[in-house]
Formats: sequence, structure tokens, C-alpha cells
Amino acid sequence: MESSSSTAAVETAVTVPPPSTFDVSRRPDTAGLVLNSPRPPSLREELVGVVGKAFRPHGSGHGGDRRPPRWAWVLAALQAVFPVLQWGRTYTLKSFRSDVMAGLTLASLGIPQSIGYANLAKLDPQYGLYTSVVPPLIYAVMGTSREIAIGPVAVVSLLLSSMVQKVVDPAVDPVTYRTLVFTVTFLAGVFQVSFGLFRLGFLVDFLSHAAIVGFMGGAAIVIGLQQLKGLLGLSRFTNSTDVVAVAKAVFSALHDPWHPGNFFIGCSFLIFILATRFIGRKYKKLFWLSAISPLLSVILSTAAVYATKADKHGVKIIREVHAGLNPSSVKLIQLNGPYTTECAKIAVICAVIALTEAIAVGRSFATIRGYKLDGNKEMIAMGFSNVAGSLSSCYVATGSFSRTAVNFSAGARSTVSNIVMAATVFIALEFFMKLLYYTPMAVLASIILSALPGLIDIREACNIWRVDKMDFLICLGAFLGVLFGSVEIGLGVAVMIEYD
Repeated sequence: MESSSSTAAVETAVTVPPPSTFDVSRRPDTAGLVLNSPRPPSLREELVGVVGKAFRPHGSGHGGDRRPPRWAWVLAALQAVFPVLQWGRTYTLKSFRSDVMAGLTLASLGIPQSIGYANLAKLDPQYGLYTSVVPPLIYAVMGTSREIAIGPVAVVSLLLSSMVQKVVDPAVDPVTYRTLVFTVTFLAGVFQVSFGLFRLGFLVDFLSHAAIVGFMGGAAIVIGLQQLKGLLGLSRFTNSTDVVAVAKAVFSALHDPWHPGNFFIGCSFLIFILATRFIGRKYKKLFWLSAISPLLSVILSTAAVYATKADKHGVKIIREVHAGLNPSSVKLIQLNGPYTTECAKIAVICAVIALTEAIAVGRSFATIRGYKLDGNKEMIAMGFSNVAGSLSSCYVATGSFSRTAVNFSAGARSTVSNIVMAATVFIALEFFMKLLYYTPMAVLASIILSALPGLIDIREACNIWRVDKMDFLICLGAFLGVLFGSVEIGLGVAVMIEYD
């Protein structure tokens, strides 16, 4: 009885009219739609739609028929493009104090590292400092990470120099070499912005975690071998990056006259930097000691060389660093020259590697702080940073793991720490560059060498071996490809094994 009554109730509630009762006039005119189909959107309309979708705030266009006022939509869109307009409203004086201290600490590490990485990129020292001024300022107003520190990094510097020097030798034609570097930086920024606008975040994951671990480890060893030139004070060295060519160059160069003072300076300050890092890790309150140790090394070594006139006895020094504001490099960017195709190929690789490193670093510290990083906005922010940098004598910038860790430990609360760091570097460029004349090249090599252990993750490689033997093969292929071939071969081997 209970079942039959419920069935009757359902039949009473749901009454389906017979087919004859449907209103034929309400049926869609299918033939009319086919014959009079709407015009497809033009390329311009599609691009406008893509850009609008990329920057449209979450939740807009849904939840009711009421449309917000135009001024509200414009404000929300500006906040989506420039996150600083959103979090800046609740920014406090206490956070500013923390960011100032973090920015100053960041600059003390960033200044010597930037000079060293410029040398690794086969550029004059000031170009590394330029790269620590403009890109961080652009990222500060467009980025979504609160802790990430923007500037030159070791892997991208090596990647850039190793590929561009195959097109133009920087020792033979430094002007054309710089032109290609700025062109690659501009194109890399354009590619990064495009990845963000078209939501191509999967390209960052194109290289698996295992491939990145192997690539970073191989690149770290290659970078370390390249520093033997500065550490030993060698005049002649190879442009190749594979371990065999570098070993041959070192053995052949040792037959030439060389001054052991370079080796003594480099090793002494390398031990000093590593010792302060050990102390900083053991005693968390002394983290600042490891952060300022590279700057202390530069100051002490420069003073020692000046006092002893060691430069007249074989110690290699920087000599001249151009001071002042970033000069414009707009006219140096060549988008229709004979090397445009090669620059575009190099730019794609640099763009993907730079984004992979930056987003990995940003996500790691965002997880610790308990917020989510917007990958597409990060790509757009990083891209605009590099586009602006390429127009002001900067080369490819990205997020640095070592400087981001220092920024985090120093108590950074927002991207204002990047602004403080950029301002400090600019002041140094304006007033203190003459003091770097006697800075020994060996101490720059020691600063780069001290940053390399963080790139070699043996523990993670062992974890990959335990979890998946195929992933370990990818990791090993990338490592050996970079070590015995080149950075391009290492990446190519990893991709071939992964997607074969």
C-alpha cells in the first residue's frame, strides 16, 4: 500500500504532456541556424578575450544577473594585474620594518652574487647589478609570491652564456654578444608573458622533477669547474662547458705561470663563507651572518689586495665597474637580424628553465606560509620583469633559491623587500663602484662555489631511485648529458627518455 501510494503521488506530481501538445513554434530553427551561423571571432577579438580572461578577477561574471559598476570592474582588473593594490591596503608599519631589514640583508648577499653571476654569463660586472635593480621592481608590483627574491641566478647565467657564445664569441665581439643577450632576454620575457596569458602552465611541468634534479646537479658541477679560471687566476681557458674540455684546459693552463695568491684568497674565503653558513644553520638567530658573509668577503679581500698591492704580483682583480643608472638597451634589441632564429630558440629554453626554478622556489615558501601561488600570474609578472629588464641593460632574471631562503629567514612579509634590495643595489651602483676596483676575481669564484651545494640534491636523487627506476634514469641522463655534453644535450636526453 505504501509503495502504490507513493507511485501515485509521483505520477500526480510529474505529468508529461503528449507529443502533440508541444508548441512547435518554440522549436529551434535548426536549418536557419546552419544557414545563418554567427561570424567567428577575429584574431584581435580572441586575443582580447584571452587577455581579459587572464586578468579577470575570480568570480566575476557569475552569480546573478546584476553586473557590477564599470569602475568596480576596472579596479578589480587592476588589482588582478597589480596585486600590490590589493595587499597594499592592509600593509602595516610593522611589516615595512621587517621588509626593510630583509631587503638590506638580501642586498648584502645579492650584490656580490650578482657580480659573480655576470662573470659567469660572460658579461661585465655591472650587468649583474643592473639585473638586480629593474626586474625586482617590476616583480614587486606584479608578483604573487611574498618571499621570492628576483635577480640573476647561476643556472640561467650558465645556460645563457653557453648557448649564446656558440653564435658569437664574447671575447672576439663583446658588443654583438651583449646585443644577443638582450635580445634573448626580451624574447624570453615575451614567451613567459604568453605562457601566462594563454594559461600554458603545463610547459613548466614539461620537464619532470627527476629531469630538473639531474639537470641542476650537472649544471652545478659544470659551473664549479668554470670557476677554476678565477680560483687559479688563469688567463687562458676554454669556452666549452663539458667536464672533459674543462679538465684539459686546466691541465694545459697550469703549465703557464700562475700566482698561488689567487688560489689562497679564493680557498680562504670559500672556507669562511661555508663556515658562517654552518653557524647560521646551527644557530638560527645568526642566519644574518651567513647572509652577509659574501659581502664581508668582498670587503676584506679588496682591502687586503689594496694594502699589499697584490694585483702587481699576479692576483687578478675586477678593475673597473661602470657606475650609475641602468643605460637604455632598446636600440640593441634586434628582432629582424641574422641571429633572430637562434635567439628565439635560446629564449624558449631560458624562459622555461627560469620559470621552472622561480615557480618551484615560490611554491615551496608559499606552502610554508600557508597561501597559494598563482602560476599564470607568476609567469606574466616574470615575463614583464624580463621585458623591462631587456630594455634597461639587464639579462634574464628569475627567482633565486639561496636569496629567497635568506629573504624568508630575514622575516620578509611582502615584495617590498625586493624594492628595498633594488634601491640598495642602485645606491651601490651610484656611489660605491669605484671601491670594487681591487676586488680579486678569486673571491667572486668562491662566492659562486659556495652557492653550488644547494643545487646538488643527492638525497632527492636517492629518493627518486627508491620510488621509480625510470625517473632515476631520466635524472641520470640529464646529469650525464650536461656533464659530458652541454646543457642543451642534457635537457634533450632527459626529454627523449621521458617521452620516448
